[in-house]
Amino acid sequence: MRTANPALSAKSFGGFVGVRSDAPAMTIQGAVNRTAILLAVVMVAALWPWRLFFRTGDPTQLFPYLAIGSIAGFVLALVTIFKKDWSPVTAPIYAGCEGLVLGSLSALFEARYPGIAFQATALTLGVLAVLLIAYKTGAIKATEKFRMGVFAATGAVCVVYMLSFVLRMFGVEMPFLHSTGTVGIGISLVIVVIAALNLVLDFDFIEQGAARGAPRFMEWYAAFGLLLTLVWLYLEILRLLARLASRRD
Repeated sequence: MRTANPALSAKSFGGFVGVRSDAPAMTIQGAVNRTAILLAVVMVAALWPWRLFFRTGDPTQLFPYLAIGSIAGFVLALVTIFKKDWSPVTAPIYAGCEGLVLGSLSALFEARYPGIAFQATALTLGVLAVLLIAYKTGAIKATEKFRMGVFAATGAVCVVYMLSFVLRMFGVEMPFLHSTGTVGIGISLVIVVIAALNLVLDFDFIEQGAARGAPRFMEWYAAFGLLLTLVWLYLEILRLLARLASRRD
């Protein structure tokens, strides 16, 4: 079983199978409930920098929230991945950190393109709902070839983003990646599709984990993994909408 989401790796559930047959087991409904809780935490945390920005109109007020949220979120993500049994505590805190980051970035985009944050949120939730329905009805199946394709595509995106980050440190830009032209928008759309398809792998992995009797705390870990994908998807949709809006200016 393989997934492109680093949090839901091939060994995430397997090592727990059969450890204690009498222990409370993970359920799909439990993972859904935990995901809803984490999304609520993200939304509540996002309101703080959002309101601060539109009250003061000063973008520098958001920098501390971006810095703290990004650094703490990255550290907590690593801790959660390597210490899965800590996820009932670390996952909600991680969600709060991501809320600070998303609230700050969304406010900045919203100031430039009014209405874009709501559009990105609606599209993200819409994609989640559509793919969940498609997965449950069997319209999309997480076959081995499908997993390998999404895994390879996600890896390629990560390599390109890392290369772009390194080149930027030396003052070199990758124009095709940040362009608002047809090529840039096309690349952005492809990345959105890749991020969305990762949700299918996450659904399948969580279903398999519940079937294998993973321990109850893995519901929090599974929700954390789904949140990683949803955050990525939201940011990519936000960027795509911004590029489309900039062409109309």
